[in-house]
Amino acid sequence: MDETNNWGRWGAADERGALNLLTPEVVIAAAGSVREGRVLSLSLPIKGSTSSPAPTTVPHLKGRPLPQHFMSVDGGDYAAGTRAIGAGLKMADDALIVTPHGTTTHMDALCHMWSGDSLYNGHPADRVRSYGATRCGIDKAGPVVARGVFFDIPKFRGVPHLAAGDRITAEDLEDCALEVRPGDVAVVRTGWPLAWYDSPEKYWSGQPGLSADAGRWLAERDVCMVASDNAAISGLNAHQGADESLEDDLHMLFLWRHGVYLAEMLWLEDLSASTRTDFLFLASPLAIDGGTGSPINPVAVL
Repeated sequence: MDETNNWGRWGAADERGALNLLTPEVVIAAAGSVREGRVLSLSLPIKGSTSSPAPTTVPHLKGRPLPQHFMSVDGGDYAAGTRAIGAGLKMADDALIVTPHGTTTHMDALCHMWSGDSLYNGHPADRVRSYGATRCGIDKAGPVVARGVFFDIPKFRGVPHLAAGDRITAEDLEDCALEVRPGDVAVVRTGWPLAWYDSPEKYWSGQPGLSADAGRWLAERDVCMVASDNAAISGLNAHQGADESLEDDLHMLFLWRHGVYLAEMLWLEDLSASTRTDFLFLASPLAIDGGTGSPINPVAVL
């Protein structure tokens, strides 16, 4: 790699990347962003395609397998037999199958994408197998408690949402005039989920997102995570792919070079209405052993 990176910064064995910036002192300082005590969820709902009209109601990338949600009443629907839980008592269980990437609010692990034979920090890529990643999996991340910094780009431009071909530049981020501290979570709104409610076809026509220079701007400021309401942090074309070169690909820049985690497909409209630009950000991925990512329910404490 010719570019700067965080390989070796926290030791040769490190698998947590930029989350190492969340020292006790940084977390205590982040708690100082709580001034109102209001709590907002930043997550889209998980709606199973087996139990609701999810293909028409929840934003998702075209062709990705939607969540499957099965309900069991007294264990009779998908479990063997019923459960004896006492006379007169009723019980319902859930079985949920989720492919996080592209279908719901989620957090990418550092093993999600790489180049060549190495994951982040030089860990061997052959440790990512069908049974899970033994290096840099989502189980290595742990809870994220940090200061959130909100870049509401549509509001700054005076539009409901960005256009599909829009790319957020470093100058756009600079013009927001927000202080970014080491260990912060940069939360970037494009407003693109609103396009879904015009039509799925509009949502699938492409997506706005960060440009490579904006990604480098954030990485230089030592953020621990970048979170956005689009599906890939970067913009997407009409084929739902990225047009950037390998050098400028934001998954490579953030996950692979800098160990900066990504959270995608957030719901940021309520946060936008709050007018707050800093807050306490909370998110905890499921401890999926060797997972490439996990559904999350990010929370903003205002």
